[in-house]
Amino acid sequence: MHTPEYQFEICTNSVESCLAAQEGGAHRVELCAGIPEGGTTPSWGEIAVARELLQIKLHVIIRPRGGDFLYSPIELKAMVKDIEAAKALGVDGVVFGCLTPEGEIDRPAMQMLMEASKGLSVTFHRAFDVCRDPRQALEQLIELGCQRILTSGQQPTAERGIALLKELHQQAAGRMILLAGCGVNEENIARIASQTGIEEFHFSARECVKSGMQYKNEAVSMGGSVRIDEYERNVTTAKRVRNTIAAVR
Repeated sequence: MHTPEYQFEICTNSVESCLAAQEGGAHRVELCAGIPEGGTTPSWGEIAVARELLQIKLHVIIRPRGGDFLYSPIELKAMVKDIEAAKALGVDGVVFGCLTPEGEIDRPAMQMLMEASKGLSVTFHRAFDVCRDPRQALEQLIELGCQRILTSGQQPTAERGIALLKELHQQAAGRMILLAGCGVNEENIARIASQTGIEEFHFSARECVKSGMQYKNEAVSMGGSVRIDEYERNVTTAKRVRNTIAAVR
C-alpha cells in the first residue's frame, strides 16, 4: 500500500513569513510580493536575505505585474532578467506561466523562460486555472519540462476544485506533480488529499498582525482609490503551518 510522502509549500510575502514557514515544518517556500494581485516578483534584496537565512528550498515567483498572463516582448525580457537574477542568488526554483490571447499555453514564451531557468525547478502557476483546456495544457507543460503545476482545479478554491484535481492527478500519472493550492487550510487539507490523491500542497497559513505605529493618519491611503488597511498586515505563522501539516498527517 502506498504511503503518501506529503510535501508542503508555503506562499510567503516576506522573509519573516519564510522563516515562520521553515519553523513550522514546510519543505519549501514560494516567495512573492504583491499578494493582493496574486503575487508578483519580489525584490532582489528580499530574495537575497531569504536565501541567506533559509535552509529549506526557496522558489520565487516571476511575474512582472498583476492582471492577466498575456505578456509583451518587453515583459518577457524583464522576466528572463528576473530569472537570471534569482538563479544568481541561489534559489532552488522559479514559478511562472504564460498564456496566449486564446487561453492556450504560450509555448514560445514558455520555451524562452524555460531556457533561462535551466538548472532550476519550474512550477507553472495558477495561470493554469484560467487556461481554456486544462487537460491539453497538462500535456503541453509536461512536454515543456515543467516539474509541477500549481492549481486549484480551475475553481476559486482547491476544495471546490477536487473533481478536476483528481482527474488531472490521474492523467499526469507520475509524469508531472500536481500542487494543490488556494484556500488550503487546517480544515480541508485532509479531505483534498484523500479525495484527489495529490501529495503536494501550497498554502499561506497567515494571520493578521496589527501595526506597531502609535501615531496613525487613517485618512490617507497609500493605494489611492484601492483601500487597504495600512495599519495591519498578514504574516505566515509557524503555528498555522504546523497545524495544517498535522491535519493531513
